[in-house]
Amino acid sequence: MAMHALTGISLVSLLSFGYLSWDWAKPSLVADGPGEAGEQPSAAPPQPPHIIFILTDDQGYHDVGYHGSDIETPTLDRLAAEGVKLENYYIQPICTPSRSQLLTGRYQIHTGLQHSIIRPRQPNCLPLDQVTLPQKLQEVGYSTHMVGKWHLGFYRKECLPTRRGFNTFLGSLTGNVDYYTYDNCDGPGVCGFDLHEGESVAWGLSGQYSTLLYAQRVSHILASHSPRRPLFLYVAFQAVHTPLQSPREYLARYRSMGNVARRKYAAMVTCMDEAVRNITWALKRYGFYDNSVIVFSSDNGGQTFSGGSNWPLRGRKGTYWEGGVRGLGFVHSPLLKRKRRVSQALVHITDWYPTLVGLAGGSASEADGLDGYDVWPAISEGRASPRTEILHNIDPLYNHARHGSLEGGFGIWNTAVQAAIRVGEWKLLTGDPGYGDWIPPQTLAAFPGSWWNLERMAGARQALWLFNISADPYEREDLAERRPDVVRALLARLVHYNRTAIPVRYPAENPRAHPDFNGGAWGPWASDEEEEEEEEEDALARNLLRGRRKKKCKICKLRSFFRKLNTRLMSHRI
Repeated sequence: MAMHALTGISLVSLLSFGYLSWDWAKPSLVADGPGEAGEQPSAAPPQPPHIIFILTDDQGYHDVGYHGSDIETPTLDRLAAEGVKLENYYIQPICTPSRSQLLTGRYQIHTGLQHSIIRPRQPNCLPLDQVTLPQKLQEVGYSTHMVGKWHLGFYRKECLPTRRGFNTFLGSLTGNVDYYTYDNCDGPGVCGFDLHEGESVAWGLSGQYSTLLYAQRVSHILASHSPRRPLFLYVAFQAVHTPLQSPREYLARYRSMGNVARRKYAAMVTCMDEAVRNITWALKRYGFYDNSVIVFSSDNGGQTFSGGSNWPLRGRKGTYWEGGVRGLGFVHSPLLKRKRRVSQALVHITDWYPTLVGLAGGSASEADGLDGYDVWPAISEGRASPRTEILHNIDPLYNHARHGSLEGGFGIWNTAVQAAIRVGEWKLLTGDPGYGDWIPPQTLAAFPGSWWNLERMAGARQALWLFNISADPYEREDLAERRPDVVRALLARLVHYNRTAIPVRYPAENPRAHPDFNGGAWGPWASDEEEEEEEEEDALARNLLRGRRKKKCKICKLRSFFRKLNTRLMSHRI
């Protein structure tokens, strides 16, 4: 009875929400700049449109006002209400994979980044042979700028944002930093400063709260740029990733919230919401808004043990349950043909690459090897989505499920391997998808253990699940035994995708990456000799993938053996 009551409450909360009032014309903490807001020019807006992509970090599915949250997000609520809400939108379960797929339009299995994240000391980054989204936009005349979190590798200078298509960059290169000091520790005693402007360390900007600093930088970019030239702004907020830090004035709004982690998290979300408000206000003030497309997206599910909530979805950040991969997303633009609606079109984060390139007047053909689709007609006009399936991932290095086997996969697929795929209304998971709990928002200081235990799914002795996501978005009814025909069909699709996968790239950590060798800051460390060796190894891997066999010396074989061994050890450690 308690479980049914909880589900009922969640449905009511999702359906009964209101929009908070918002004064669009009023500037706030970070909306600074010279002069007063002027009148918009009466001339026809220039083409192509200005593109503003806002990515938040670890924001849970439930943590926005229009999903019935207890957190105040009046800006996001207003933008989404006046645009198109994407309620069948998917991202990846952790940071690096979502960002890599956004900027390349390719699944992880096609970039070698299908395992875990890129760690600060790893000689790894977004493959240099990939043409990124900003590079593609530069080809058609766009000025491109990035503000915020990179997390796509930096061991070589060629990996930096300014070498991958962005004219300017202000932000952090690693996965998480202190919001004020910008320090990041990758283990005991391995700490360094991580705030960069362009390719230089921005020591002088330390002490400013990152959410406000980033929004202020966006305002300055808009103030100094001409609306007559197309602009691409990639704003990747650090918020609301840990550590849980917020200015005091935002914490005061949630003083009545008993759970301390939830209180801090809520304050961070509201601060980020206000930063988005000021970015939108600056777009209007400097003449960009009327010819702009604003895309808002989270990067993965919320971390439930750090204040986030994905309720009523199952799972959390780092899992392939819906709570880990179903994203917050909407598009707000005066250029939308059908506004103020909810879209159920199937959209994946890889789709933004061809969609935005198409909007910019560029071309992204099948010859580019993209996994994304141009979904602008589905978003703007309400047409059917060209996407019918999503490969969430195949990770051969993740710990194999104890109860999985090739026999359990009908001889088609080894169900011990972590994988997940969505085809039509069906979703299949194999291996270990991660913690599969349903966790209500932890707003109370002492969260009731009876509620928690009611939704626990610990000790499940299986390695294969099948759900009808359209009918059962909360993944409560496993249909694998009742529909073996669907299971076989989806396993065959996994086999199909796996044949196109390139080798996993997850190298051992390099001690030379220690910030102490770089003046106390995180930054590129690889020498020219190491870069040449890396390129030779990459070329060898590509040749092997094409079926070309080459003889190896004994030293090469030993090097390969120890690299693979180290990779496995690192995988288990993660």
